[in-house]
Amino acid sequence: MQEATVKVQGMSCRSCVRTIEGALDSIGAEGRVNFEQGTVHVQYDEAKVQLADIKEAIQNRGYNVVA
Repeated sequence: MQEATVKVQGMSCRSCVRTIEGALDSIGAEGRVNFEQGTVHVQYDEAKVQLADIKEAIQNRGYNVVA
């Protein structure tokens, strides 16, 4: 399993947490969202999902991935 932490702008509530966690789940990744710090800590199988896929899934839900 690979791990990464990405900065995400635009999160402001628990609904944002559920939205992002759902986006990650839909591509086979797991994430812990901290909207107060603006970060998402992600665990994923690099054989199935790439970090670029994770960033894209978050962006497709309307959030800006900074790093």
